[in-house]
Amino acid sequence: MEYRIIMIGCGTVGQGFLEILERKAEQLLDQYDFEPRIVAITDKLKGSVVAPEGLNISKILYRLKEGQRLNTYDGPKIKTEEFLDPLNLIEQVEAEILAELTYTNLKTGEPATSYIKKALRTGKHVVTSNKGPAALHYHELKELASVNHLQFRIEGTVMSGTPVFHLVENGLAGNDIREIKGILNGTTNFILTKMENDQMEYEEALKLAQELGYAEADPTADVEGFDAVAKAVILANVLMGGKIKPEEVKRQGISALKRKDILEAKEAGQRFKLIARIKKDGSRIEVSVSPEKIPISDPLAGVMGVQNALTFETDLMGEITIQGAGAGRIETGFSILSDILAISRTRSKTKN
Repeated sequence: MEYRIIMIGCGTVGQGFLEILERKAEQLLDQYDFEPRIVAITDKLKGSVVAPEGLNISKILYRLKEGQRLNTYDGPKIKTEEFLDPLNLIEQVEAEILAELTYTNLKTGEPATSYIKKALRTGKHVVTSNKGPAALHYHELKELASVNHLQFRIEGTVMSGTPVFHLVENGLAGNDIREIKGILNGTTNFILTKMENDQMEYEEALKLAQELGYAEADPTADVEGFDAVAKAVILANVLMGGKIKPEEVKRQGISALKRKDILEAKEAGQRFKLIARIKKDGSRIEVSVSPEKIPISDPLAGVMGVQNALTFETDLMGEITIQGAGAGRIETGFSILSDILAISRTRSKTKN
């Protein structure tokens, strides 16, 4: 089955997605009867290109790796511009799916939310790894998708390609989830790991994380818990039916922790982790993000470095823990593919 896809944004995640499509083209066709056709890409920094008959992914990747702009792409029936406005592009280009891959804005969710609304109103399914729209406007966007008989999928917003929503939707179907707790920020987990294993002070571990590219020059979003809050809000609202806003979450970061705190916890058979916790009690949902001392026997205590993990407490299966990458070009690119394949499966069933 052929799918026409528009990409808004072609940075790290978008290029990871394209690399997967190039590498897995034969397998996707043979095993899933899935044939993607990228019909348009627009990126403010890299240019824009529209090809109704589909772009040659190898040619696109070559240009990007060589530092060339997308508007240098040439061929029959090709339209290129320095930058095509995404709202116009979404409305004018025929496609089944929008892959929204722009930067995250946790204050307003824009401009990504407007792009998603435009796509859903013009008959396009939407997949995104952007935390902003999912954390701030999930219910509105989900309802808009439902009204238009479309899908709005967000697998990559919480643990990159590690299948959180697909796990609950499929593997844990029929379970009631009572509590979700986990490690949702790889930067802070790396810092805490270094403070324990290498006995570094916080400032030293943070500097190393920045040198290795795990932490930004301004690490506030990670180390003060804002990134984990956004992900916890998404989990609460998507998986537990909450209507939580990020500012309602009890939040504490790791910047006040000292090496002695980490080592004292270790001597007591415990380990500090920045834990996002979502608990449901009847109709009430409580969400928090804070450093916690957890027993070494807890599966989350063994999650070290930049890895992420979540534990679901369910009524039928007890506790289920999933661990995997929480970031990465290929990993997050895979989340986009997995969501598109889920849409493909649903459409195939409908057509049959």
